[in-house]
Amino acid sequence: MTVRTPIVSAPAPPGRMGSSVPATELLSYLGALGEWRDRRKAELDELDQAALHSPDGDALSADIVLSMTVWKAVSDRYELILVTWDSGRVGQQETERISTLIWGGLDAGGAGGSLAVSLPEACKLSDALASSLRAKLALQPGDADLAARLRQLRAQVERISDLVKQEPANVRNDALAKHHDLDRRLVDLTDRNKRGADIGGLIGPLDQDAAKVERDLIVGAATRKERAADVARARTVRSELEAQGTAVRALADKAVATVSPAPHLAVPDVTALGAVPNTPAELAKYLTRLDAVRRALGQAQAAYGAALQRRDELAQLLDAYQVKAASVAPGNEDLAELYRRGRAVIETEPVELARLGALVAAYQAYLEGTK
Repeated sequence: MTVRTPIVSAPAPPGRMGSSVPATELLSYLGALGEWRDRRKAELDELDQAALHSPDGDALSADIVLSMTVWKAVSDRYELILVTWDSGRVGQQETERISTLIWGGLDAGGAGGSLAVSLPEACKLSDALASSLRAKLALQPGDADLAARLRQLRAQVERISDLVKQEPANVRNDALAKHHDLDRRLVDLTDRNKRGADIGGLIGPLDQDAAKVERDLIVGAATRKERAADVARARTVRSELEAQGTAVRALADKAVATVSPAPHLAVPDVTALGAVPNTPAELAKYLTRLDAVRRALGQAQAAYGAALQRRDELAQLLDAYQVKAASVAPGNEDLAELYRRGRAVIETEPVELARLGALVAAYQAYLEGTK
């Protein structure tokens, strides 16, 4: 089956994160990205229809959904960029914001959840997914598109080469071997095409293998980036909770020393969790424990703070009622005695909150009765 929709590849993005990209470069990129978005949607619609009529359609449904999800994430980010672009009415602040929208993370659907990738990475992932679907559905480019497809495969293999360089040392050799195999096969296909040989049946498998390798490398790089971000976040949160814990323990000591009854809540020590781990499974557990510590500290802070606040509120009420009594019942000895007892309770630590509350209530009731 021959593909009707021309094959497209994502345009190269300008600038870098946080940089101010010249408006002319942004205009060119946005035009190319808009065209890529529209043509990719038409291509995905065609692939979707082909999958519906394919005997392997059910097996391909997850890939179709993932491709559509990635495309939607790119399209949504493109619309945000267009709003910020405002038909070219932009200054340095707006171009820096657009650069952040291009290079910052967007949530693209990944296997088993979501994957934070940049806009260019999502576009490359979309290219790889579409290429893989074409190969799986045995959709071959028309003869006029073969040379263009070979050029795009060459560009894809070069992108894979760049991605391989980012791989950790412990897995780089395997990635290098896959890249070398793809490069060898592409050189062979290019030579065959120059000699006039029919390569229609060979380009599909290469297309599929290249797409899978590129997709795996993109996902792997994004996963490592997320993991590094999680480690950094865990360290930051741990430091914040350590400082918060010290403050809450001081608050608890103050409450126990100055009011009675005081809450009896344990104040967790985040340092008991140990150092931040690096492995994904242990890091996930560690982040969960950090969240539990955060909640426990919040509860302790609220409880001990409320006890101290109750003491302050009662003291303020007693003083406010005394001011009112000076105009409503000046010289009243009973009110003066109640006030004296209330102040005595306040000045004796730990302050007995129940007794102070009763004295304030009695003062209020007596005062109301004298009106």
